[in-house]
Amino acid sequence: MASVRRVRIPRRAKRLFGYWRAERRTIRQGLVALALSTLAGFVAGLTLQGIGGTLERLDGFLILIPAAVGMRGTIFGAIGARLGTDNAAGTFEISFRREGVLYRNVQVAVLTTFSSSLWLALLAKLAASATGQPSISLGDLATISVVGGALGSAFILAITIALSVVSHRRGWDLDSVSTPMVTALGDMATLPTLFLATFLVHHHGVLAAVSATICVIVAVAATVRSYTVGDPILRRIVYEMTAVILLTPLLDIASGAVQQARLGELRAVPVLFVLIPPFVSQAGALGGIFSSRISSKLQLGVVTPRGLPEVPALVDASMVFGLGVVVFAMIGLVAVGLTALTTSGVADAGLVVGSTVLAGLVAMPITIVTSYYLAIVSYRFGLDPDNQTVPIITSVMDLAGVATLLFVMSLSGVLPHG
Repeated sequence: MASVRRVRIPRRAKRLFGYWRAERRTIRQGLVALALSTLAGFVAGLTLQGIGGTLERLDGFLILIPAAVGMRGTIFGAIGARLGTDNAAGTFEISFRREGVLYRNVQVAVLTTFSSSLWLALLAKLAASATGQPSISLGDLATISVVGGALGSAFILAITIALSVVSHRRGWDLDSVSTPMVTALGDMATLPTLFLATFLVHHHGVLAAVSATICVIVAVAATVRSYTVGDPILRRIVYEMTAVILLTPLLDIASGAVQQARLGELRAVPVLFVLIPPFVSQAGALGGIFSSRISSKLQLGVVTPRGLPEVPALVDASMVFGLGVVVFAMIGLVAVGLTALTTSGVADAGLVVGSTVLAGLVAMPITIVTSYYLAIVSYRFGLDPDNQTVPIITSVMDLAGVATLLFVMSLSGVLPHG
C-alpha cells in the first residue's frame, strides 16, 4: 500500500506540473498583470500615507474610502469578467453598436457608478453613527463619493475597454489579466480622485450646498434610469447586480470603520498605510482571477457545479495560490522600500516582509474557497456568475484582507496593540 502511495504522489505532482507547463502563458500573463497592478496599488498606498492630515480633518472620510474604492472593483471587476467570458466564448466583438457587449457594459458602468455613490455616502454616515465615531455631514460625504467616484470610474472604464480590446486582438486570457489590473487601477485612481473631491467640502457655504444638491439629483436620476432602460439585457445585468451593489459595501464600510478606529496606530506605523491598499487589492484580485476562470469553465461546461471541486478547479486553485505567494512577497519588499524612501524607514524590515507573506498565506485559503463556492452557488441559482462572484469576493477580501493583515501585524509586534 505504501509503495502504491509513493507512486501516486509523484504521478499527481507530474500531472500538476504538466498543467502548469501547459498554462505557462496564462501564468506569465497573470503574473505580469498582478505585478503591474501591485505597483499601481502602491500609488494608492502612498496616497493614503500622504493624506493623513485630511483623514484627521474630515471625520468619517476613511470609513468611506474602502467602500468607494471597492465599488470600482465591484463594477469594473464584473465588467471585466463578463468581457472575459464573451472573449472565451467567441462572442466578443470590437464594436460600440447599441446591441454590442462593449456599449452595454459602458452603460452599466455609468449608471451603476452614479447610482451606487449616494448609497455609499449614506452607509458611511450610518456606520459612523453606529460606532460612535464623529463624521462630516451626509451632503459632504455624498459630494466626495459622487464626484470622486465618477472621476475614478471614467479613468478605469477607459482602461478596461482598452484592455479588453488588446486582449481580444492578441489572444490574451482576459480572465487572468483584467481582474488584477481593474482592482488595482480602482485603488490607484479612486483614492486620488476622492481626495480631489474633498476640496469641494473644505469650506462650508454655497459651493458645498450646491455641489451636494447636484450630486444627489444626478445619483437619483441614474438610479431611476437603471431600472427603466429599454434594453432588456442591460436591465437584467442591473437587476442581478443590485443585491451585490447594496450588500457588498457593508463589508467595505466595516473595513473602513476598523481602520478609522485605529487611525492613530496606523499613522504611527507608516508602512501599514503603504501596505494596506495593495495587499487588500491583490487578495481580491487573486480571488477574482480564480472565480473568473471557474465562471468561464462553468458556462463552457468544462466543470460542473459540484460541492467538491473537480480536477480543473483544483489545478486552477493551485496556480492562483502559487501566484499569491510571489505577489505577497513582492508587496512586503516594495512596501518596505517605498517607506524607507518616503519616511524615516522601517524598524524591522525583515519582520514586516515576513508578516506580510504570512498574512497572505492566511488570506489565500479564504479567497480561494470563497471564490469557488460563490461561483458554484450563483450558477446553481441560475444567475450569471460574472455578475456576482468578482464583486463579492473583492468586497469580502476588503474586510478579510484588512482584518488578516492587522491581526498578523499586531501578533508579530509591528502594529502596537490598541
